Amino acid sequence: MIDVLNEIHQEVSPLLGQGKVAEYIPALANVDPMQFGMAITLNDGQYYGVGSYQTPFSIQSISKVFSYTLALRAYQNGLYKRVWREPSGNPFNSLVQLEYEAGIPRNPFINAGAIVVCDSLVSHFSTNEKAFNEILAFIHQCSGDKSIAVDEVVSTSEMEHGYRNIALASLMKSFGNFDNDVIEVLQTYFKHCSIVMNAQQLSRSMLYLANDGTDPITKQQLINSTQAKRINSLMLTCGHYDASGDFAFRVGLPGKSGVGGGIVAVVPGKMAIAVYSPALNESGNSLVGTKALELFTTKTGLSIF
Repeated sequence: MIDVLNEIHQEVSPLLGQGKVAEYIPALANVDPMQFGMAITLNDGQYYGVGSYQTPFSIQSISKVFSYTLALRAYQNGLYKRVWREPSGNPFNSLVQLEYEAGIPRNPFINAGAIVVCDSLVSHFSTNEKAFNEILAFIHQCSGDKSIAVDEVVSTSEMEHGYRNIALASLMKSFGNFDNDVIEVLQTYFKHCSIVMNAQQLSRSMLYLANDGTDPITKQQLINSTQAKRINSLMLTCGHYDASGDFAFRVGLPGKSGVGGGIVAVVPGKMAIAVYSPALNESGNSLVGTKALELFTTKTGLSIF
């Protein structure tokens, strides 16, 4: 497996420098775009990594997988009344669809959907502080690493420049699909998006989705197998914003990206993979990371198709 990773590292290196970092979040604008790391954790706990696989970065929208897992566990099918399960076909921060679909987001991985999920967790855990602490504790549980924390500089930067997300939340509140204070919920949302992890930690933390909802190392059942199947299916169809179809076409695995440059992917029954390269393509997904995952499934045949 390490030989495959080394091959991929060599083949994607000429692409480094293409794309752009997430400049609209000032705290991320100065990240070195030439970085690349890739890590794999197998269901038996073995892991392999190349490049900057232990370099910490802001996981951004990858955190939506963890928050959605908690919300699905808390509300089960009742959650689908507030956030749907369909690809959006629009940019991740679009207001247009939300307007003509009465304030119900298409899926939990676009910004509006993840903000509603966060609102549901604030209601379930009674305060925004408790909701965030539960999300972070769940990530600690999934990763087996309690050192994982928030980058407060990134969180503050996002809050100070989060006008479009405030607009999304306010629009949903006007339609009655938002229960708590907009600013408090968004503070929780930005904090969980600003959690910092590396590729090795991320690949470890996604193993429960590669094993029917049960962590194969600790043997703890985090969600049931049906819920794991539903989360994986949403990652396949909605995990890469309006480029989700292209990612499924090229890579053929359930995955979730973040504008911090990370992507996670799941090979059911076998492993979880994480890549990191901060320069993004036009859809807000890691340009080199996407290519690395395409090469991985091509070289190994480990696609779900």
